[in-house]
Amino acid sequence: MTTISRTLATGTTIIALLAAPQAATAAPTAESVELGSPLAQAHAHNDYEHDRPLLDALEHGFTSVEADVWLVEGELRVAHDAWELADAPTLEEAYLDPLAELVSPNGKQLYPGHDGDFQLLIDIKSEGPATWAAIEEELAEHKKFITGYHHGQIKDRAVEAVISGNRPLADMQAAKSRYSFYDGRSTDLSSGLSPEFMPLISENWTKLFTWQGVGEMPAAEREALHDYVETAHAAGYRVRFWATNDIAGQARENLWTELQRAGVDHINTDDLPGLQEFLTR
Repeated sequence: MTTISRTLATGTTIIALLAAPQAATAAPTAESVELGSPLAQAHAHNDYEHDRPLLDALEHGFTSVEADVWLVEGELRVAHDAWELADAPTLEEAYLDPLAELVSPNGKQLYPGHDGDFQLLIDIKSEGPATWAAIEEELAEHKKFITGYHHGQIKDRAVEAVISGNRPLADMQAAKSRYSFYDGRSTDLSSGLSPEFMPLISENWTKLFTWQGVGEMPAAEREALHDYVETAHAAGYRVRFWATNDIAGQARENLWTELQRAGVDHINTDDLPGLQEFLTR
């Protein structure tokens, strides 16, 4: 049996990947997708794990998707774990090429008649600076529909790429021109960073709150949630939480209701039809 050896840097760790050769995962195409009605708060967590990455989310009206990305031998591969990389699709195959097919000719709309941005949240899993540089190169090749920042000016397009995970803060801040933006954390809420650099603040729900939807939300936690969102919005930041209860049932519905009432901008889920149904009632 032939083996394929791949190596990649993750911080200071070098991971050796051994895998039997497999057929490459077929890239999704936009030919058969039926775009749903856009839902401003719908975020597809680990979107690439669905049967049709990106396309399933679009059919359910999602306006934000998340892709975990690794830099492997010069290619940006989309996968959750290192052992999956051997046959993982590239960022271009899974997301950028299908988006290029679907965006309007002027590059400003993904969903027809919808002027809101579509967020491509790119979670860097490998070494930050090198992976971000490779991401920037690919985004620049698709600049017709990717929102860019150039010498203090934002050029709005249909898709806003936001960098999460191993974010190279210093490199991103130093860039005079870029096609991606920074995903902050709760500790950045009072940082004073411009929303033109950091439009989004994401945080692990369990770091700030204990309630997972069972019974009433404690009054103190509800107040803290509303204060958090209001503070972020006053600074021009959008808000997202991960690690919220995503098990179908009353507890999840209770939690989603509180997030919606508080004005959380992106509600995290792996259940595309479940969140679509909730947001369209």
